[in-house]
This record gives sequence, structure tokens and C-alpha cells, in this order.
Amino acid sequence: MELVAGCYEQVLFGFAIHPEPDAGGDHEEQKWTPVADFTHHAHTASLSAVAVNSRFVVTGSKDETIHIYDMKKKIDHGALVHHNGTITCLKFYGNRHLISGAEDGLICVWDAKKWECLKSIKAHKGHVTFLSIHPSGKLALSVGTDKTLRTWNLVEGRSAFIKNIKQNAHIVEWSPRGEKYIVVILNKIDVYQLDTASVSGTITNEKRISSVTFLSESVLAVAGDEEVVRFFDCDSLTCLCEFKAHENRIKDMFSFEVPEHHVVITASSDGFIKMWKLKQDKKVPPSLLCEVKTNARLTCLGVWLDRVTDTQESLPSAAEPSPVSKEQSKINKKEAGNVVQEEERQSIPNAKKCDLTGDSNKPTKGNTPVSTKKRKMVEMLEKKRKKKKI
Repeated sequence: MELVAGCYEQVLFGFAIHPEPDAGGDHEEQKWTPVADFTHHAHTASLSAVAVNSRFVVTGSKDETIHIYDMKKKIDHGALVHHNGTITCLKFYGNRHLISGAEDGLICVWDAKKWECLKSIKAHKGHVTFLSIHPSGKLALSVGTDKTLRTWNLVEGRSAFIKNIKQNAHIVEWSPRGEKYIVVILNKIDVYQLDTASVSGTITNEKRISSVTFLSESVLAVAGDEEVVRFFDCDSLTCLCEFKAHENRIKDMFSFEVPEHHVVITASSDGFIKMWKLKQDKKVPPSLLCEVKTNARLTCLGVWLDRVTDTQESLPSAAEPSPVSKEQSKINKKEAGNVVQEEERQSIPNAKKCDLTGDSNKPTKGNTPVSTKKRKMVEMLEKKRKKKKI
């Protein structure tokens, strides 16, 4: 098990977690030991998003790039440079697909084996602020700064439904079974039922919400611009419990299950990452398993579980790369903006490992972080030359 966290200081931290034997046998007083494993400094700006599958950790940054880190070999695997704007969200679906969103309004679907861009959709008129994939892999939800909530048909790679909302939402999340989803606007959480696509209730938090994670189909953990984490019941809309987790605001939160443990991780501006063991009764605050002091301003986190197989291998087969006809691409443009035509990508040779973008119009880079900095320096020098000419 490996805990990974990104920060403003441009670094991805990796901590190996070693569960200690439980002498008492009740697992209540068990403590885990975190050991610093690696630091990956591939970006030239602060990290904004992280996602993990069974092999890779990918990080998004304000430097407009997505970097890939091979957890098995502990090496930089290269980078994706398709977006023009801060990477705001990254989500894996199984081991085969990665979906990214950014401030350029694009949502991109990537082949996580060949690292090719399968589809690039102009999803929002403003920034894409967050996206979430339905457990079936057939649908995705996204929110953006154009005050819309959009549903995407991932099988056909097109817009399925657009809902106007009153304000800019900054988080959207499916429940574990996909029977409901939540949309976060400032300190309020609207709970939607999938069968009606309407709001069944609203949860109000004390401060602006920064992160949410479902603990079960009906229980939601909520963290925000404060030191406290709260557990809410999405059906009754009541607060089940709250506990002080940090000394400063909580930036991100993540939950996962391993045998005999249901764990919530919190990362804060105080520089600490903490792992909490949930109780069976969610009205009882969790117990602390371990904590790590990073001395950094944390922004995002995830957990890499060294599993041999992943039950959700890929998106439904129809989402696999296939040439898009001119007629279909015209329809897609009407529905979802300018879609990058699939046939343009299929004609690009993919023999070189360093060509991870699948986009001939963008500079590609190899497997070293130096090339990212070099590209940025070239851009800065070009701007200076233009200014001198003026």
C-alpha cells in the first residue's frame, strides 16, 4: 500500500504504509507505520490533481501537463501535453482508461496502455472544474464554470444531457452503486436521485466544501475550509458525527477498503496526511491509524494498492478507439463542441514510447522531467523576443 500526495511545492510524495500486527486481535488499537518511499518532482508548477490505478500514478498540474509515474518500477513514465490550462481533475476507470478535465474546457479520454488520446471533447464553455465516472463506466458527470451540470455518454463519447444550475459547482460525485450523485456549490451539497435526475435534498456544511467521499451508498464524508470532518446521511440529510482532524483547513480526502479496514485519508494545509479507521457505526468518530508530516502545502492525494487484478478493467467496449465518420463528427460538434476527430489520431504513428500524446499538433516530450522545463523556457524566451520587437 502506498500513500501519494501532491502539493503547491511541485512535488509528489510517496509513503509506503506498513500495517503492524494487531496483538489484541480487535483491530481497535492497531497502528500503521508510514515510511517515506519517494519524491517525484516532474512538474514546474503546483500539483492540482492525482489519480491511481493498479500500475500508475498520474498527476495534473498548473503547468498544463499530466505526468505518469510507474509505481512498479518507481520511474517517470512520461507526460501528456494535450491540454491548454490547469489540469483540474483526473479519473481512472479500471486499468485501461484515464479521463482528464482542465481549464481549457476539454475532457479527454486516454488509453492508459498506449497513452493515446482516444477522444477530446469541448465539454464546457468555461473551465471543467470536476468530473466523476459512473460505476458502470457508461456515464460521466462534469461541472464547469459555465454553470452547467453535464452528463456524458462514454460509450458513444458524446453529450447526453445538459442541466443549467444557478451557480458554478466545483465538485460532482457518484455514489458507490451509482443510484445517486451529489453536486457541491460552495458550502451546500445537492443530492440527486439517478432515476428522477432531480434534487431529493440539500446538505449544508459550516464552511466552503473542499472535498467529499462516499463511505457507503448513503453516508458521505465532507471536509472544507476548516479543521473538522463531518459524516452526513444523504437520505435524512442529518450530520451523523464530526471530529477534528487537523489544525488547518482540509484540502483533500480519500476513502478505500482493505480486509478488516475501512479507511479515510485526510490531507491538510497544516502539512499532515492522516489515515483514519472507520467504525461500523458511522455515528462514532473514527480512530487514527497513522499520520505523516510532509512540511508542504498539500493539495491532492490518493492511494496505490498493489493489487494483481482490477475488477473494472476498462470502459464498455464501444468506447474503444474506432475511426469516427465525418457525419458522426458533425453531430458530435453540435452536441458537445469541437470534438477532435478520431481518424486524425489513428493516422499518427505510435511506435515511440515518448510520444504519449497521440497529437501531432502539440510538442511531445520524452521520459525525463527536464523536457517539461525546457519547453517552458523556450516559451518564455519567445515571449521576451516578441516584447522586444514591440
